[in-house]
Amino acid sequence: MSQSDQPTALDLPMVDPLPEATQKYFDICDEKLGMVPNVLKAHAFDINKLNAFTALYNDIMLGESNLSKLEREMIAVVVSSINKCFYCLTAHGAAVRELSGDPVLGELMVMNWKAARLDDRQRAMLGFAEKITKESSAVTEGDRQALRDLGFTDRDIWDIANVTGFFNMSNRVASATDMRPNDEYHAQHR
Repeated sequence: MSQSDQPTALDLPMVDPLPEATQKYFDICDEKLGMVPNVLKAHAFDINKLNAFTALYNDIMLGESNLSKLEREMIAVVVSSINKCFYCLTAHGAAVRELSGDPVLGELMVMNWKAARLDDRQRAMLGFAEKITKESSAVTEGDRQALRDLGFTDRDIWDIANVTGFFNMSNRVASATDMRPNDEYHAQHR
């Protein structure tokens, strides 16, 4: 069975045939990305779970926010780096390379975000995401105020926390199921 047929180590095949709306969504992914991401295929054994996952992902990563798409992808990579999530590091590392136009930044974010040339605002945002990931109970009002002092609004802090939380959940599911990134991600935007 090929990787595209079995995106995880679990025997949970996609619903066949896919509902019309799901097939249309997968066709759009294939047209825009040149593939259907394995994370979507992995969830497609249960269309309700797939729909819940995609609705949350699309809201957090693509919805209205003062955080740029690149900043949200940077958070995804920092969290995934701490959690050593191969799937998300590969997929979202490619997104950082694409959105920044800088392959070196994408690689630095994956390996050691603190070595990347970032502005104070980005560094604080990513440090906050790191603290949430490593020890969320240690987050204090001082941490939130430090972000405010750099121009982040309370809504921005909410968004940072939600992107961080989403990827901590996704990383754990991906690692626990041995989810594999699509081969196409490895060569993208280098």
